[in-house]
Amino acid sequence: MILEPMAAAIGAGLPVTEPIGSMVVDVGGGTAEIAVLSLRGLAYTASVRVGGDKMDDAIVSYVRRNHNLLIGDITAERIKKEAGIARCPTEGHGITLSIKGRDLVNGVPAEITINQMQIAEALSEPVGAVIEGIRIALENTAPELAADIVDQGIVLTGGGALLSGLDDAICEATGLPVVVADDPLTCVARGTVFALENEQFRIFAH
Repeated sequence: MILEPMAAAIGAGLPVTEPIGSMVVDVGGGTAEIAVLSLRGLAYTASVRVGGDKMDDAIVSYVRRNHNLLIGDITAERIKKEAGIARCPTEGHGITLSIKGRDLVNGVPAEITINQMQIAEALSEPVGAVIEGIRIALENTAPELAADIVDQGIVLTGGGALLSGLDDAICEATGLPVVVADDPLTCVARGTVFALENEQFRIFAH
């Protein structure tokens, strides 16, 4: 079985076979997998129970708490995709969305507007959890590999990597360059196929 962080790193084109430290953060639906890799091995790996689903839940909770409006997971995901943002807009309130749900006070359908500043506030906890996981990973990384990461930066994969401003938020928190992989949604799948077709990349779970 190919380990998911390794597959993500291969799919993102990281130099996992070289004696260079690389960090990949794969933000999936249920978890964020954080790994430091070098020489076809995992020097550090951790799983944070935060992903796209937790972000949706955070939006649902925020709207309910602040607007007394109950929305479903599909609406929350639409909000995340259309106006989700990891940091407050630099100017103004950003994009505004109209959303519909059930008014919890009157029990009838209702419509409200929500802006990106509010969405950033709603997502602050899950985004903060991912950043904290990365900080812990960096603290537990060997100095030589950490030095490589300063040069190579952090690569984001998975659907959560598409959250606007997540790369900037991590960059600001760590002081390291952060990039989103090309086509981050398919990195794990592409990396797995490539690894299975190339003997040198076969990393087995223990």
